[in-house]
Amino acid sequence: MSTTELFLIAMVIILGVPYLIWRVFRTDYWAPLVVVQILTGILLGPGVLGKIFPDYYATVFAPPVIGALNGIAWWAAMLFVMIAGIELDLREVWRQRRECGTTAALALGVPLAAGCLAALGLMAWRDGWMGTDTQPWQFVLGIGMACAVTALPILILLMEKLDILRAPLGQRVLRYASLDDIAIWAVLAILLLDWKRVGHQAAFLAIFAVAAWAFRALMDRLKESDRYYVSLIWLAAVGYGADWCGLHFMVGAFLAGAIMERDWFNLERLDGLRHNVLLVVMPIYFLSTGLRTNWNIGGTAVFVAAGVLLVASVIGKLAGVGIAGKVLGWKRGDAWLIGWLLQTKALIMIIFVNVLLDKHMITSETFTALLLMAVASTMLTVPIVAPRLKALGYV
Repeated sequence: MSTTELFLIAMVIILGVPYLIWRVFRTDYWAPLVVVQILTGILLGPGVLGKIFPDYYATVFAPPVIGALNGIAWWAAMLFVMIAGIELDLREVWRQRRECGTTAALALGVPLAAGCLAALGLMAWRDGWMGTDTQPWQFVLGIGMACAVTALPILILLMEKLDILRAPLGQRVLRYASLDDIAIWAVLAILLLDWKRVGHQAAFLAIFAVAAWAFRALMDRLKESDRYYVSLIWLAAVGYGADWCGLHFMVGAFLAGAIMERDWFNLERLDGLRHNVLLVVMPIYFLSTGLRTNWNIGGTAVFVAAGVLLVASVIGKLAGVGIAGKVLGWKRGDAWLIGWLLQTKALIMIIFVNVLLDKHMITSETFTALLLMAVASTMLTVPIVAPRLKALGYV
Protein backbone atom coordinates (compact mmCIF):
# COMPACT_ATOMS: atom_id res chain seq x y z
CA MET A 1 0.00 0.00 0.00
CA SER A 2 1.05 3.59 -0.62
CA THR A 3 1.96 5.98 2.17
CA THR A 4 -1.27 7.90 1.50
CA GLU A 5 -3.37 4.77 1.98
CA LEU A 6 -1.54 3.84 5.16
CA PHE A 7 -1.94 7.39 6.47
CA LEU A 8 -5.70 7.30 5.88
CA ILE A 9 -5.99 3.87 7.53
CA ALA A 10 -4.13 5.30 10.53
CA MET A 11 -6.53 8.27 10.60
CA VAL A 12 -9.55 5.93 10.58
CA ILE A 13 -8.07 4.10 13.58
CA ILE A 14 -7.09 7.31 15.41
CA LEU A 15 -10.52 8.92 15.01
CA GLY A 16 -12.74 5.83 15.01
CA VAL A 17 -11.56 3.57 17.85
CA PRO A 18 -11.70 6.07 20.75
CA TYR A 19 -15.01 7.51 19.54
CA LEU A 20 -16.60 4.04 19.49
CA ILE A 21 -15.27 3.25 22.97
CA TRP A 22 -16.53 6.60 24.28
CA ARG A 23 -20.00 6.21 22.75
CA VAL A 24 -20.59 2.47 23.21
CA PHE A 25 -19.43 2.34 26.83
CA ARG A 26 -20.74 5.85 27.69
CA THR A 27 -17.58 6.82 29.51
CA ASP A 28 -18.17 10.58 29.50
CA TYR A 29 -18.81 10.89 33.24
CA TRP A 30 -15.52 9.34 34.40
CA ALA A 31 -13.48 9.48 31.18
CA PRO A 32 -14.17 12.36 28.72
CA LEU A 33 -13.38 11.76 25.06
CA VAL A 34 -9.94 13.37 25.37
CA VAL A 35 -9.00 10.88 28.11
CA VAL A 36 -10.28 7.96 26.02
CA GLN A 37 -8.19 9.22 23.10
CA ILE A 38 -5.05 9.31 25.25
CA LEU A 39 -5.68 5.79 26.58
CA THR A 40 -6.38 4.54 23.06
CA GLY A 41 -3.10 6.05 21.93
CA ILE A 42 -1.29 4.03 24.62
CA LEU A 43 -3.09 0.83 23.57
CA LEU A 44 -2.29 1.42 19.88
CA GLY A 45 1.37 2.12 20.60
CA PRO A 46 4.38 -0.19 20.58
CA GLY A 47 4.05 -1.04 24.27
CA VAL A 48 0.72 -2.88 23.91
CA LEU A 49 -0.70 -3.73 20.46
CA GLY A 50 2.71 -3.15 18.91
CA LYS A 51 4.01 -6.12 20.89
CA ILE A 52 0.90 -8.26 20.47
CA PHE A 53 0.60 -7.56 16.73
CA PRO A 54 4.03 -6.39 15.55
CA ASP A 55 3.09 -6.75 11.88
CA TYR A 56 0.14 -4.39 12.36
CA TYR A 57 2.33 -1.80 14.01
CA ALA A 58 5.15 -2.04 11.46
CA THR A 59 2.72 -1.79 8.53
CA VAL A 60 0.21 0.86 9.60
CA PHE A 61 2.64 3.03 11.57
CA ALA A 62 5.55 2.90 9.15
CA PRO A 63 8.17 5.70 9.43
CA PRO A 64 6.65 7.86 6.61
CA VAL A 65 3.23 7.68 8.29
CA ILE A 66 4.72 8.50 11.69
CA GLY A 67 6.51 11.49 10.14
CA ALA A 68 3.25 12.84 8.67
CA LEU A 69 1.37 12.29 11.93
CA ASN A 70 4.09 13.97 13.98
CA GLY A 71 3.93 17.13 11.89
CA ILE A 72 0.17 17.44 12.44
CA ALA A 73 0.60 16.59 16.13
CA TRP A 74 3.20 19.32 16.66
CA TRP A 75 0.99 21.96 15.09
CA ALA A 76 -2.08 20.76 17.01
CA ALA A 77 -0.28 20.99 20.36
CA MET A 78 1.14 24.42 19.50
CA LEU A 79 -2.34 25.72 18.69
CA PHE A 80 -3.70 24.32 21.93
CA VAL A 81 -0.92 25.82 24.03
CA MET A 82 -1.33 29.20 22.31
CA ILE A 83 -5.04 29.21 23.16
CA ALA A 84 -4.16 28.35 26.77
CA GLY A 85 -1.86 31.39 26.78
CA ILE A 86 -4.63 33.62 25.43
CA GLU A 87 -6.97 32.41 28.22
CA LEU A 88 -4.72 33.96 30.88
CA ASP A 89 -6.40 36.96 32.50
CA LEU A 90 -3.53 38.52 34.42
CA ARG A 91 -5.31 41.82 35.02
CA GLU A 92 -7.98 40.12 37.13
CA VAL A 93 -5.28 38.08 38.85
CA TRP A 94 -3.48 41.32 39.77
CA ARG A 95 -6.67 42.85 41.18
CA GLN A 96 -6.96 39.88 43.54
CA ARG A 97 -3.26 39.28 43.91
CA ARG A 98 -3.19 38.31 47.60
CA GLU A 99 -5.72 35.51 47.26
CA CYS A 100 -4.47 34.38 43.85
CA GLY A 101 -0.80 34.56 44.79
CA THR A 102 -1.25 32.67 48.06
CA THR A 103 -3.41 29.94 46.53
CA ALA A 104 -1.34 29.51 43.38
CA ALA A 105 1.95 29.39 45.33
CA LEU A 106 0.71 26.71 47.74
CA ALA A 107 -1.21 24.77 45.05
CA LEU A 108 2.01 24.58 43.04
CA GLY A 109 4.69 24.49 45.74
CA VAL A 110 3.41 21.65 47.92
CA PRO A 111 2.82 19.09 45.10
CA LEU A 112 6.10 20.24 43.53
CA ALA A 113 7.91 19.29 46.75
CA ALA A 114 5.99 16.00 46.98
CA GLY A 115 6.83 15.18 43.36
CA CYS A 116 10.51 15.95 43.91
CA LEU A 117 10.54 13.53 46.86
CA ALA A 118 8.85 10.90 44.68
CA ALA A 119 11.51 11.44 41.99
CA LEU A 120 14.30 10.95 44.54
CA GLY A 121 12.57 7.76 45.66
CA LEU A 122 12.43 6.44 42.09
CA MET A 123 16.13 7.15 41.62
CA ALA A 124 16.97 5.34 44.86
CA TRP A 125 14.73 2.39 43.94
CA ARG A 126 16.23 1.43 40.57
CA ASP A 127 17.96 2.77 37.48
CA GLY A 128 16.25 3.50 34.17
CA TRP A 129 14.13 6.54 35.05
CA MET A 130 16.53 9.42 34.34
CA GLY A 131 17.42 10.39 30.77
CA THR A 132 20.89 10.34 29.28
CA ASP A 133 21.30 14.09 28.68
CA THR A 134 20.33 15.52 32.05
CA GLN A 135 21.53 16.29 35.53
CA PRO A 136 19.85 14.80 38.63
CA TRP A 137 18.48 18.22 39.67
CA GLN A 138 16.84 18.63 36.25
CA PHE A 139 15.23 15.20 36.49
CA VAL A 140 13.98 15.79 40.05
CA LEU A 141 12.63 19.29 39.26
CA GLY A 142 11.01 18.05 36.04
CA ILE A 143 9.18 15.22 37.81
CA GLY A 144 8.20 17.55 40.64
CA MET A 145 6.70 20.06 38.23
CA ALA A 146 4.88 17.28 36.34
CA CYS A 147 3.18 16.38 39.65
CA ALA A 148 2.30 20.02 40.31
CA VAL A 149 0.87 20.87 36.85
CA THR A 150 -2.73 22.01 36.42
CA ALA A 151 -3.90 21.66 32.81
CA LEU A 152 -5.71 24.94 32.13
CA PRO A 153 -7.36 23.88 28.82
CA ILE A 154 -8.72 20.60 30.20
CA LEU A 155 -9.78 22.37 33.40
CA ILE A 156 -11.82 24.73 31.23
CA LEU A 157 -13.43 21.80 29.40
CA LEU A 158 -14.31 19.99 32.62
CA MET A 159 -15.75 23.13 34.22
CA GLU A 160 -17.87 23.66 31.09
CA LYS A 161 -19.13 20.11 31.54
CA LEU A 162 -19.90 20.81 35.21
CA ASP A 163 -21.61 24.12 34.25
CA ILE A 164 -19.44 26.30 36.50
CA LEU A 165 -16.98 27.83 34.01
CA ARG A 166 -18.53 31.31 33.94
CA ALA A 167 -19.75 31.12 37.55
CA PRO A 168 -17.78 32.90 40.33
CA LEU A 169 -16.27 29.58 41.52
CA GLY A 170 -15.09 28.72 38.01
CA GLN A 171 -13.51 32.14 37.52
CA ARG A 172 -11.72 31.81 40.88
CA VAL A 173 -10.26 28.47 39.87
CA LEU A 174 -9.19 29.86 36.48
CA ARG A 175 -7.29 32.69 38.16
CA TYR A 176 -5.39 30.27 40.40
CA ALA A 177 -4.64 27.95 37.47
CA SER A 178 -3.48 30.88 35.30
CA LEU A 179 -0.63 31.75 37.66
CA ASP A 180 0.40 28.10 37.91
CA ASP A 181 0.33 27.86 34.11
CA ILE A 182 2.89 30.67 33.87
CA ALA A 183 5.07 28.95 36.48
CA ILE A 184 5.00 25.68 34.52
CA TRP A 185 6.47 27.28 31.43
CA ALA A 186 8.95 29.35 33.42
CA VAL A 187 10.28 26.20 35.10
CA LEU A 188 10.44 24.44 31.75
CA ALA A 189 12.50 27.33 30.35
CA ILE A 190 14.90 26.96 33.31
CA LEU A 191 15.18 23.21 32.72
CA LEU A 192 15.94 23.78 29.04
CA LEU A 193 18.52 26.52 29.70
CA ASP A 194 21.62 25.56 27.75
CA TRP A 195 24.78 27.43 28.73
CA LYS A 196 26.30 26.56 25.36
CA ARG A 197 23.43 28.37 23.64
CA VAL A 198 22.64 30.99 26.26
CA GLY A 199 23.62 33.73 23.81
CA HIS A 200 21.02 32.46 21.33
CA GLN A 201 18.41 32.29 24.09
CA ALA A 202 19.14 35.84 25.27
CA ALA A 203 18.96 37.06 21.68
CA PHE A 204 15.64 35.31 21.14
CA LEU A 205 14.11 36.86 24.28
CA ALA A 206 15.34 40.33 23.29
CA ILE A 207 13.97 40.00 19.75
CA PHE A 208 10.74 38.53 21.11
CA ALA A 209 10.20 41.52 23.43
CA VAL A 210 10.48 43.97 20.51
CA ALA A 211 8.45 41.79 18.15
CA ALA A 212 5.74 41.31 20.79
CA TRP A 213 5.37 45.09 21.14
CA ALA A 214 5.02 45.48 17.35
CA PHE A 215 2.64 42.49 17.14
CA ARG A 216 0.37 43.90 19.85
CA ALA A 217 0.27 47.28 18.12
CA LEU A 218 -0.69 45.55 14.86
CA MET A 219 -3.38 43.38 16.48
CA ASP A 220 -5.02 46.46 18.03
CA ARG A 221 -5.57 47.82 14.53
CA LEU A 222 -6.93 44.63 12.94
CA LYS A 223 -10.50 43.42 12.86
CA GLU A 224 -11.18 40.14 14.67
CA SER A 225 -11.32 37.92 11.58
CA ASP A 226 -7.81 39.04 10.59
CA ARG A 227 -6.50 38.57 14.13
CA TYR A 228 -7.01 34.80 13.97
CA TYR A 229 -4.97 34.46 10.79
CA VAL A 230 -2.19 36.79 11.93
CA SER A 231 -2.06 34.87 15.22
CA LEU A 232 -1.22 31.67 13.32
CA ILE A 233 1.68 33.38 11.52
CA TRP A 234 2.88 34.77 14.85
CA LEU A 235 2.63 31.30 16.44
CA ALA A 236 4.77 29.66 13.77
CA ALA A 237 7.39 32.44 13.92
CA VAL A 238 7.72 32.45 17.72
CA GLY A 239 7.74 28.65 17.83
CA TYR A 240 10.59 28.60 15.33
CA GLY A 241 12.57 31.19 17.29
CA ALA A 242 12.16 29.31 20.58
CA ASP A 243 13.21 26.02 19.01
CA TRP A 244 16.19 27.64 17.24
CA CYS A 245 17.58 28.91 20.54
CA GLY A 246 17.02 25.61 22.36
CA LEU A 247 13.94 26.51 24.44
CA HIS A 248 11.63 24.15 22.47
CA PHE A 249 8.80 25.23 20.21
CA MET A 250 6.19 24.57 22.93
CA VAL A 251 7.70 27.30 25.10
CA GLY A 252 7.42 29.55 22.06
CA ALA A 253 3.79 28.54 21.58
CA PHE A 254 2.94 29.56 25.15
CA LEU A 255 4.80 32.86 24.82
CA ALA A 256 2.98 33.55 21.55
CA GLY A 257 -0.40 33.20 23.27
CA ALA A 258 0.50 34.75 26.62
CA ILE A 259 1.19 38.20 25.16
CA MET A 260 -2.21 38.26 23.40
CA GLU A 261 -5.25 39.90 24.98
CA ARG A 262 -8.29 37.72 25.50
CA ASP A 263 -10.43 40.81 24.73
CA TRP A 264 -9.17 40.75 21.14
CA PHE A 265 -11.34 37.70 20.50
CA ASN A 266 -15.00 36.89 20.96
CA LEU A 267 -15.10 34.36 23.83
CA GLU A 268 -17.62 32.11 22.09
CA ARG A 269 -15.48 31.99 18.95
CA LEU A 270 -12.33 31.35 20.97
CA ASP A 271 -14.11 28.50 22.77
CA GLY A 272 -15.23 27.22 19.38
CA LEU A 273 -11.66 27.32 18.06
CA ARG A 274 -10.45 25.32 21.08
CA HIS A 275 -13.21 22.75 20.59
CA ASN A 276 -12.42 22.46 16.88
CA VAL A 277 -8.72 21.95 17.56
CA LEU A 278 -9.66 19.20 20.03
CA LEU A 279 -12.01 17.63 17.49
CA VAL A 280 -9.95 17.87 14.31
CA VAL A 281 -6.24 17.58 15.13
CA MET A 282 -5.61 16.87 18.82
CA PRO A 283 -6.56 13.17 18.50
CA ILE A 284 -3.46 12.80 16.33
CA TYR A 285 -1.36 14.32 19.10
CA PHE A 286 -2.80 11.83 21.60
CA LEU A 287 -1.99 8.92 19.29
CA SER A 288 1.55 10.15 18.67
CA THR A 289 1.95 10.44 22.46
CA GLY A 290 0.82 6.85 22.92
CA LEU A 291 3.32 5.70 20.31
CA ARG A 292 6.12 6.92 22.59
CA THR A 293 5.18 4.79 25.59
CA ASN A 294 7.52 1.99 26.67
CA TRP A 295 7.54 -0.81 29.25
CA ASN A 296 11.08 -2.13 28.80
CA ILE A 297 12.00 -2.06 32.50
CA GLY A 298 8.85 -4.00 33.34
CA GLY A 299 5.18 -3.18 33.30
CA THR A 300 4.86 -3.70 37.06
CA ALA A 301 7.62 -1.20 37.80
CA VAL A 302 6.02 1.39 35.52
CA PHE A 303 2.62 0.96 37.18
CA VAL A 304 4.19 1.19 40.65
CA ALA A 305 5.97 4.40 39.62
CA ALA A 306 2.71 5.80 38.21
CA GLY A 307 0.96 5.01 41.50
CA VAL A 308 3.66 6.70 43.58
CA LEU A 309 3.54 9.79 41.37
CA LEU A 310 -0.28 9.88 41.50
CA VAL A 311 -0.28 9.77 45.31
CA ALA A 312 2.36 12.51 45.49
CA SER A 313 0.40 14.64 43.04
CA VAL A 314 -3.04 14.25 44.64
CA ILE A 315 -1.96 14.54 48.28
CA GLY A 316 0.38 17.44 47.48
CA LYS A 317 -2.31 19.39 45.60
CA LEU A 318 -5.02 18.83 48.21
CA ALA A 319 -2.63 19.70 51.05
CA GLY A 320 -1.43 22.88 49.33
CA VAL A 321 -4.94 24.13 48.56
CA GLY A 322 -6.10 23.10 52.04
CA ILE A 323 -3.41 25.27 53.63
CA ALA A 324 -4.40 28.16 51.35
CA GLY A 325 -8.04 27.76 52.39
CA LYS A 326 -7.14 28.00 56.08
CA VAL A 327 -4.88 31.02 55.55
CA LEU A 328 -7.51 32.88 53.49
CA GLY A 329 -10.54 31.83 55.53
CA TRP A 330 -12.49 30.01 52.81
CA LYS A 331 -15.84 28.51 53.68
CA ARG A 332 -16.00 24.83 54.57
CA GLY A 333 -15.66 22.46 51.61
CA ASP A 334 -14.19 24.96 49.12
CA ALA A 335 -10.58 23.82 49.57
CA TRP A 336 -11.44 20.18 48.86
CA LEU A 337 -13.46 21.18 45.77
CA ILE A 338 -10.86 23.57 44.37
CA GLY A 339 -8.03 21.15 45.15
CA TRP A 340 -9.63 18.45 43.03
CA LEU A 341 -10.39 20.84 40.18
CA LEU A 342 -6.75 22.00 40.16
CA GLN A 343 -5.70 18.35 40.15
CA THR A 344 -6.73 18.10 36.47
CA LYS A 345 -3.66 17.40 34.33
CA ALA A 346 -3.96 15.60 30.98
CA LEU A 347 -2.95 17.82 28.05
CA ILE A 348 -0.54 20.41 29.43
CA MET A 349 1.21 17.86 31.61
CA ILE A 350 1.49 15.50 28.64
CA ILE A 351 2.93 18.29 26.50
CA PHE A 352 5.33 19.15 29.35
CA VAL A 353 6.64 15.57 29.69
CA ASN A 354 6.84 15.20 25.89
CA VAL A 355 9.32 18.08 25.97
CA LEU A 356 11.28 16.38 28.76
CA LEU A 357 11.39 13.20 26.67
CA ASP A 358 12.43 15.11 23.54
CA LYS A 359 15.32 16.63 25.49
CA HIS A 360 16.32 13.21 26.94
CA MET A 361 15.70 14.34 30.53
CA ILE A 362 13.50 11.32 31.20
CA THR A 363 13.32 7.84 29.70
CA SER A 364 10.34 6.47 27.83
CA GLU A 365 9.51 4.35 30.91
CA THR A 366 9.30 7.47 33.08
CA PHE A 367 7.25 9.12 30.35
CA THR A 368 4.82 6.17 30.41
CA ALA A 369 4.47 6.35 34.22
CA LEU A 370 3.82 10.10 34.06
CA LEU A 371 1.30 9.64 31.26
CA LEU A 372 -0.62 7.04 33.29
CA MET A 373 -0.56 9.37 36.30
CA ALA A 374 -1.93 12.27 34.25
CA VAL A 375 -4.76 10.18 32.85
CA ALA A 376 -5.69 8.76 36.28
CA SER A 377 -5.70 12.15 38.02
CA THR A 378 -7.89 13.65 35.29
CA MET A 379 -10.34 10.72 35.36
CA LEU A 380 -10.82 11.19 39.11
CA THR A 381 -11.85 14.84 38.83
CA VAL A 382 -15.47 14.78 37.62
CA PRO A 383 -16.68 11.80 39.72
CA ILE A 384 -15.31 13.41 42.88
CA VAL A 385 -16.21 17.04 42.13
CA ALA A 386 -19.73 16.66 40.69
CA PRO A 387 -21.40 15.34 43.91
CA ARG A 388 -19.59 17.93 46.04
CA LEU A 389 -20.81 20.78 43.82
CA LYS A 390 -24.39 19.69 44.45
CA ALA A 391 -23.82 19.17 48.16
CA LEU A 392 -22.34 22.69 48.54
CA GLY A 393 -25.07 24.30 46.43
CA TYR A 394 -22.92 25.44 43.49
CA VAL A 395 -25.14 23.72 40.89
